[in-house]
Amino acid sequence: LLFLSETGGKDRRSGLILTIPLCLEQTSMDELSVTLDYLLSIPSEKCKARGFTVIVDGRKSQWNVVKTVVLMLQNVVPAEVSLVCVVKPDEFWDKKVTHFCFWKEKDRLGFEVILVSANKLTRYIEPCQLTEDFGGTLTYDHMDWLNKRLVFEKFTKESTSLLDELALINNGSDKGTQQERERSIDLNFLPSVDPETVLQTGHELLSELQQRRFNGSDGGVSWSPMDDELLAQPQVMKLLDSLREQYTRYQEVCRQRSKRTQLEEIQQKVMQVVNWLEGPGSEQLRTQWGIGDSIRASQALQQKHEEIESQHSEWFAVYVELNQQIAALLNAGDEEDLVELKALQQQLSDVCYRQASQLEFRQNLLQAALEFHSVAQDLSQQLDGLLGMLCVDVAPADGASIQQTLKLLEEKLKSVDLGLQGLREKGQSLLDQISNQASWAYGKDVTIENKENVDHIQGVMEDMQLRKQRCEDMVDVRRLKMLQMVQLFKCEEDAAQAVEWLSELLDALLKTHIRLGDDAQETKVLLEKHRKFVDVAQSTYDYGRQLLQATVVLCQSLRCTSRSSGDTLPRLNRVWKQFTVTSEERVHRLETAVAFHSSAEKILQECPEQPEAFNEMEQFDEIEAVGKSLLDRLTVPVVYPDGSEQYFGSPSDMASAAEHIREKMKLVSLKKQQLRQPEATAPES
Repeated sequence: LLFLSETGGKDRRSGLILTIPLCLEQTSMDELSVTLDYLLSIPSEKCKARGFTVIVDGRKSQWNVVKTVVLMLQNVVPAEVSLVCVVKPDEFWDKKVTHFCFWKEKDRLGFEVILVSANKLTRYIEPCQLTEDFGGTLTYDHMDWLNKRLVFEKFTKESTSLLDELALINNGSDKGTQQERERSIDLNFLPSVDPETVLQTGHELLSELQQRRFNGSDGGVSWSPMDDELLAQPQVMKLLDSLREQYTRYQEVCRQRSKRTQLEEIQQKVMQVVNWLEGPGSEQLRTQWGIGDSIRASQALQQKHEEIESQHSEWFAVYVELNQQIAALLNAGDEEDLVELKALQQQLSDVCYRQASQLEFRQNLLQAALEFHSVAQDLSQQLDGLLGMLCVDVAPADGASIQQTLKLLEEKLKSVDLGLQGLREKGQSLLDQISNQASWAYGKDVTIENKENVDHIQGVMEDMQLRKQRCEDMVDVRRLKMLQMVQLFKCEEDAAQAVEWLSELLDALLKTHIRLGDDAQETKVLLEKHRKFVDVAQSTYDYGRQLLQATVVLCQSLRCTSRSSGDTLPRLNRVWKQFTVTSEERVHRLETAVAFHSSAEKILQECPEQPEAFNEMEQFDEIEAVGKSLLDRLTVPVVYPDGSEQYFGSPSDMASAAEHIREKMKLVSLKKQQLRQPEATAPES
């Protein structure tokens, strides 16, 4: 082992003390020479000029080794060595061995060599400058010095190399053109060691050196200013200052490079988004122009569009992320990048918003097409239902069902009108959107595609209009037919009602028109009422006949046979004949009653003093004959053409009417007797 007196030990000339301990093992001269060269390179030139005192500790070595070391000093450091102290062992070497006298070779060696015992070494060097191995008091820890020296050497090597690298990087970033600067930075961008680690090592080393000096001054441990020269505290400080300066520049270069890299990455991503949107994305939209010819076709196009939107959404997400990154860089506010960043942001926003608008336009167009086809399908189904209803022959049971069917028909027609109006509105809205489609056609001529879409829409609307017109025409015919059927049913019902009324009049004539009157005047009133009653019956019969004639006309128009008029007319004629026969019988009885009452009242009212008025007894006989005839007629039923019979009123009613006639016949008979008595007494007188 070879030690430099890094403890600060000095000889009386203030020269540094170099200690060379030798051992029993074989010493390599080459290694010793290299070590001496290294140790002698540590002190400054000023220290070297004061010379060295070399202590060769030969107490554990052989004489020939010591001699070789001393001679080697002549070749390695003759100019710097002023004194060589060879510490001999307590048992001195054999005189045969030590016959070589170093003091006689002083001129040839260039320095003085003395043999001295360890306890006599203080004659040449102060004890305070010697370590305990040589009886001195100088405190020295060789391992501590070695560790610090290794740290220093490592720090010096790394920091020097790092300074060169940082200087190359920093100087490269200051080159003129952007291309040269980027090329230089790319080649030498990353240092071989971590600057932070090197700086931390330097600070720790400097702190150790400063702490040692501080402790040495306060703790009483001997310390010499030579430590600053041997351990190169100023070099550490200088290296740290240079490192901090270059590292600060390096950090700025890294920051600029990072910012440039980030800007380039953003620019690259922006161009990727723009190129995709203006390339494949726009191409996808260019190929999608149709609107479909049905609901299913429109839904398929919508599904395809959703797939396109899904692909665009991924790029729109990248756009949002890039926009946030650009906004963050703009807030950082580097003037040189503001224009470029704003241009990128504007370009990205314009392309994305334009593409998003086109996607939205396409989606709205497909939605409008789907709504149009949905309305068209609903309208077609309504027309099919209406047409099916019109194609079925009407076979209602009565007028009420016809009215209900007619109401349903009108409601369906109104629903079709509303559906067609809605279809026109949807179609016009869709045509308006298609007319705006050319505004973002990317220069592509979409006249053919738009013409096909327009022709399809207009064709659907025209077809629905024609179908609706045909249905309206059929509805008009069906409405007329149904109204005629309503009228037919009404006529049949009214005709049947007329028969009922006439039957009721006949029944009333038989059951209530019984009285013949108590006198001629009353009988004449009854006869006049009967004639009016007959007029009502005649009007009812005529009304029924007219209704039945109308049913015949309607049946001919409808090309159908009436279900009720076939038996209504015979019923009407039968009832009318019965009424006529009954009415004639009633008239005959009333006229007979008028004649009876008139003749009877005339005879009964004549004065008995005028017997000449009653000369002709035939009048009484005539009255009695009329009365008897009337009484006989009251007991006879009315015989209808079909052979059936019917009596006026009940037997009690007939008996009451006959009683009035008999009473009046009794009065006439009494009057006749009274007139006969004078005639009988006249001959006697």
